[in-house]
Amino acid sequence: MKTATMPALRVQPELREAAEEILRPGETLSAFVEDSLRRNVALRRNQQEFIARGLASLNAAQESGEYVSAKKVLNQLSAKLEKARNKKSAK
Repeated sequence: MKTATMPALRVQPELREAAEEILRPGETLSAFVEDSLRRNVALRRNQQEFIARGLASLNAAQESGEYVSAKKVLNQLSAKLEKARNKKSAK
């Protein structure tokens, strides 16, 4: 697949300097910007999917009339956390 270019990005000189200061050895500013773009695209997709799952769950609960109490959910999460902690400490 052919590559595409991104629009030029204008930033304050201080931001460019800050970005250049934290580059890893051999890393270019272009590579840093591309990595940042990829990570933000993935983050936003994950956020959109999370919201979609939540809304679908809400709709399903409204249609069925079956809801799970917050107390029950928190108890289940606490049990999972405790199990994970016990498993980790057993190592």
